[in-house]
Amino acid sequence: MTTLGTPLSPNATRVMLLGAGELGKEVLIALQRLGVETIAVDRYEHAPGHQVAHHARTLQMSDPAQLKALIEAERPLLVVPEIEAIATPVLQELEAAGLVRVVPTARAARLTMDREGIRRLAAETLRVPTSPYAFCDSLAELQAAIDGVDGHGIGYPCIVKPVMSSSGKGQSRIDGPADVRKAWDCAMAGGRVSHGRVIVEGFIDFDYEITLLTVRALDSAGDIRTRFCEPIGHLQVGGDYVESWQPHPMHPSALARAQDIALAVTGNLGIGHDGQPGGLGLFGVELFVKGEDVWFSEVSPRPHDTGMVTMATQWQNEFELHARAILGLPVDATLRSPGASAVIYGGVDAKGIVFDGVAEALAQPGVDIRLFGKPESFVKRRMGVALAHAADVATARRVAKAAAGKVRPRA
Repeated sequence: MTTLGTPLSPNATRVMLLGAGELGKEVLIALQRLGVETIAVDRYEHAPGHQVAHHARTLQMSDPAQLKALIEAERPLLVVPEIEAIATPVLQELEAAGLVRVVPTARAARLTMDREGIRRLAAETLRVPTSPYAFCDSLAELQAAIDGVDGHGIGYPCIVKPVMSSSGKGQSRIDGPADVRKAWDCAMAGGRVSHGRVIVEGFIDFDYEITLLTVRALDSAGDIRTRFCEPIGHLQVGGDYVESWQPHPMHPSALARAQDIALAVTGNLGIGHDGQPGGLGLFGVELFVKGEDVWFSEVSPRPHDTGMVTMATQWQNEFELHARAILGLPVDATLRSPGASAVIYGGVDAKGIVFDGVAEALAQPGVDIRLFGKPESFVKRRMGVALAHAADVATARRVAKAAAGKVRPRA
């Protein structure tokens, strides 16, 4: 049984989040409801998670010296990576020395911090179905990978992404030779770390894509058990999520295949530096589906942006599932109601914006709003989300979009 201490006392259970955006903020809140003392770390001051944590720290988490010094000074029980741009070798070093436990493992943080590690694991080690792909370090290599030898390359159309980015940043579709340089430049501008490497993927003519939230948690006997939330459908524009809904209907065979892929990937990521399968927590597994066929796309070893819909749909949302799982507590991934989420964009480039229309949005039955509290807005920065639950997904989507449209950010 897990023992939880009292915050701000010598017996405190201390958890550090590396990344304190909107997803990290909700994890912090879930941890605090369980009496955990929280430390929120981000690269800029007054990040959303800074505003609710017991302790706020600001530093470049990709700087090994800064990150190591902070963890050694704070000595948390758990370190929970919430973003990709982290000096993961430091996490592996400290975990191997027994100074901290990384969620789900330091190895998983390293493998998933960029698309190359996780794609090679999935396709080359686990042999799960993926799109054809290649990694490229220059514009010339990108063109060569698309063209191949005697026309047997990735071909057109294809998708280009930085090996390290989030929320679709730097991602674009190439339909012909004229788009290649533009896609390369977009990837270079959108990557979290500028090191000039991209993945180019063959285009899969899928029917839809889902996020399968997969939870590795302890059961009553203390054994690790994997549970799956109902599939989440989502709409992306330019690689960035703008709507999500749950449950997304799937053919039973496709759902079984999706769960098998998610089980294989998350099971491998749960293996620690000592070779033991100890990694606990929630994973967002992204999959393409066409009929009964399923392809692995990506995985995040943490709550997923499309999973914000679970704040309206599940008895325990993805943040509560993650918090409970990493603490060794029981979880319940049961669906409560169909629902949907819709993004609220900043609409303006300004600091300290205000929001009109919140009351009108909340006046609609079944609607909730989350405003993230980001200190600076950009036109296409995600500043909030509208949530709706309803008797069916179609109604929930309609209501969530309408509610998001009523919230009007302004400088």
